[in-house]
This record gives sequence, C-alpha cells and structure tokens, in this order.
Amino acid sequence: MGEITLTKIKKSFGAVDVLKDIDLEIKDGEFIVFVGPSGCGKSTLLRTIAGLEKVTGGEIEIDGKRVNEVSAADRGLAMVFQSYALYPHMSVRQNLAFGLENSNMPKAEVAERITEAARMLEIEPYLERRPGQLSGGQRQRVAIGRAIVRRPTAFLLDEPLSNLDAELRVSTRAELAALHARLGSTMIYVTHDQVEAMTLAHRIVVMRAGKIEQVGTPLDLYNTPANRFVAGFIGAPHMNFLAGEVTELQSGTATLTTSGGHRLLVPFSGHSLSVGDKLTIGIRPQHITLAGDPGSLTVKVRLVEALGSETVIHADLNGEKLLAVVSGQKPISPGDEAYFSVAGAPLHLFDRNGLRVKGS
Repeated sequence: MGEITLTKIKKSFGAVDVLKDIDLEIKDGEFIVFVGPSGCGKSTLLRTIAGLEKVTGGEIEIDGKRVNEVSAADRGLAMVFQSYALYPHMSVRQNLAFGLENSNMPKAEVAERITEAARMLEIEPYLERRPGQLSGGQRQRVAIGRAIVRRPTAFLLDEPLSNLDAELRVSTRAELAALHARLGSTMIYVTHDQVEAMTLAHRIVVMRAGKIEQVGTPLDLYNTPANRFVAGFIGAPHMNFLAGEVTELQSGTATLTTSGGHRLLVPFSGHSLSVGDKLTIGIRPQHITLAGDPGSLTVKVRLVEALGSETVIHADLNGEKLLAVVSGQKPISPGDEAYFSVAGAPLHLFDRNGLRVKGS
C-alpha cells in the first residue's frame, strides 16, 4: 500500500510561512508530480512527507496511520535526490547493498534484491564498477536502484534528472515511466520542468507561494487551467495573454475586443459575463495559425526560430507580445508584417483576479 494523505499541512521557518494549509490525497500506485517556480515550497513539501522536515501544523498519514512523530527511517519511504549521493569508494553492488546490510538483512535476500533491481534497471554489467566509472545516467539508475531494493511504501524523487544533459533526460524520463509501470508503486516527483510533469504524471500538483493552485491530470490542467498562473505555467511555450473587454453577448457567444481593437468571438456557455467586463484572453501558441490575407490579428514579426519541423514566431500586437508555433518551415523574417488567425482556436478567459471565467 502507498496511500498518503496530507491535511492542513503548514511549515514555517521562523516568521516565514513556506507551506500554507496543504490538503492532498495521493492514491496507492499514483505517479504524482509537484511543479512550480523556485521557492514555491514543492521540495519542502516532499521533505515533510519523507520526515526530513517537521511540520508546523497539520497531519501526514501513510496508509491511514498518522506519522507526524515517526522518524524518516521508519516511514517506509525511499528518497532519490538530485545529487546521486553514491559512495565513491564502493562498487555499484556495495552501494545497493549498504542500507540492507545495515538492517541485518540475510545475505541471500540482499543478493536477490540486488539481482532483481539490477535486471530491472539494466545495470547488471556495472555491478562491480565504482560510480566514477559510470555515466551520469548510469549513476542515476544506481541511485534509483538503491531505493528499489528497499521495497518502500512510496518513492520520493526530488528533481532526479536535473544533472543530466537534455538528450539523456528524455531517455531516462522514459525509463522512469516504464519502471513505474512495472513496479506499480506510489511515486511523488518534484520538478521545475513542466514537460517532465506532463509526460510522467497521473496527476500534477501546481504550487505557488506555499499553496496548491490546482491538482489534476496533465490534460485537465492544459485544457482547463483554474487560473492565469496555471495557464501560463503549464504548456510550452507558455500561453499568450491579451487584455480584452466584453463588447457584445449573444446566445452562446461572447464578442471580445482587444486593446488594439481586434474582435474575437468566444463560445460561451455560462451567464457570468456582462458587456463592459475587463478580461484577460489566453491563447496557446500552438493554436495560432498564419493567414495569407489580413485576418483577425495583424502583427509585426520580431524574431523567428526555425526549428525544422516547426517555426516559432515572436511578434508584436499593438505593444503586446504574441507567440505562435506553426508547423513546418515558413518564409518569414523579422520585420515582416504577418497575419495571425485564431479562428476556431480554444480561447481561455480570466477575470480581474486571474480566475478562469466559468463557462469559458
């Protein structure tokens, strides 16, 4: 079992409140990812679950048992850090065995667990090598293997791929997802990289300033962000935001006029809008297309990133920045005038407080 329940968790360092009334239920076997900007409290939250930090208030339960006063060693959790924290003078086999031998586990069982973990992580050829003889990806697999041999209730991973180069991060991320599928264990993963969160998580916990902004599946957060912060944080490149005003309401449709005078039609099923409301309009870069003739948005191109399979266009719309990601290679250059179309694109509406407008 690996159910973890957090109720009104608070953590303060002196007068600074780092975690503020965190409520979260993690189901057995879930892959949960904490994301948010630096300083949002995601690593601190992970450390309180691990028992490395004492909570100031609230309760932590693991499989229905309150563990606030239980030491980190006795919570049945295994943690993998950003730094591999391997013993450099020991072989891979000795690193994997160290914790088990210290608990007086029989040698036969220690050997069995090491063999199983090494096979699962495909590190059998490296068991007699020392960490200094391994690549970064191999060292990270050994660090994960050291957690696996403990057969914990849950795995806690604090930015474990941050030290890897871009290509290795992609392959190791895929290995980690496959490993979770094989083990079926609860995993809680901290990252600042929202692409990692989108590709790994069953559910994502988006944090800001010590609070949870939204919890949901990756596509829930992408398609229906609860507020402007989540909308801007989830998705790469980040969502465009334009200032707008409701100028007309018809059955099922709202007409919004941007500060530059452009009119956008938005399907709308709620009744919380009124003519004159000031809103923020969110448009994902991937939902903007290039039009051959003057369309809804006339922009000035500032920068073009030609990536081969797609083109990223940075543009200016009456003083507001607008980013478009279009497929293929486009004959467009900085200084050009271009026409962006958002016809049929899903538009996201946020009120003065940054909250998603109901019905949008």
